[in-house]
Amino acid sequence: MKKVYITMNIPEIAEKLLKEEFEVVVNTDNKFLSKEALIQLGCEYDAILSALTNIFDEDILSKCTKTKIFANYAVGFNNFDIDYIKENSIIVTNTPGVLSDTTAETAISLLFAVSRRVVEADRFVREGKWEGFSPKLLLGKDIYNKTLGIIGAGRIGHRFAEKLRGFHMKILYHNRERDLCFEKSFNAEYCELDDLLKRSDIVTIHVPLTEKTRYMITKKEIDLMKDDAILINTSRGSVIKEEDLIEALENKKIYGAGLDVFEDEPNINSRFFELNNTVLLPHIGSASKETREMMATIAAKNIIRVLKGGEPINLVY
Repeated sequence: MKKVYITMNIPEIAEKLLKEEFEVVVNTDNKFLSKEALIQLGCEYDAILSALTNIFDEDILSKCTKTKIFANYAVGFNNFDIDYIKENSIIVTNTPGVLSDTTAETAISLLFAVSRRVVEADRFVREGKWEGFSPKLLLGKDIYNKTLGIIGAGRIGHRFAEKLRGFHMKILYHNRERDLCFEKSFNAEYCELDDLLKRSDIVTIHVPLTEKTRYMITKKEIDLMKDDAILINTSRGSVIKEEDLIEALENKKIYGAGLDVFEDEPNINSRFFELNNTVLLPHIGSASKETREMMATIAAKNIIRVLKGGEPINLVY
């Protein structure tokens, strides 16, 4: 019987589906898997259902002699050496589409939390500091009728714009290429990145992490933003140079930031913790019960198809 290893304790539906066909082992304790451990798994298991925290570089992939498919439990796949998997026709799949709405909703949650100082206000109440209504207490910012800049007009960027229709916002967007359908749907205006940053009251990032998008937001770009602008990132932490963002937030060069992702997850620069104008989440963009179960189902079905001689549904390349 063919063997499958699941590197994290994901929703049980994946294990249930896979056990109907194969022998399955799950890393139920979510213990860290070293480079050596991943290589060993690749020599023992026919399929690996992986997570973003499992880094498969060229050295590891070249030694995974038995594994026929790596089913990544994420829409992203920057934890794999992309050039190597393309050159060697290694099957890597992901889980696109199903998490677009959920991640967009997380980005919107961050936007409201930052603009209306929700976390700061909650802490204020819990610490017993509230003494009654005060006209100037914890004043925030409206988002109604503001200019929204969307970096990355893919599935998640599209859903973000769609869900904010009722706020009558002027929508600017920057993408690898113009998207006429996006423009027509939201009366959106295509902009170069610098122009978008200069004009937007709110900037939200929805791009994959590639060599072109790594550090696309640094001090140079942040300095272009309005001093009362809000920056939201639910894509990947390394899209932003964190040291530059922290400096801007400390010096009130922008109004605030909402972050679900970080450069060196799960390690977070401790300077963030001192900032009242920042809301920090532990990479929960797709963390709804429904979405995580759909992701698990897709990953399992990709494995089943490949190990039974078929084609994967969601081949990365």
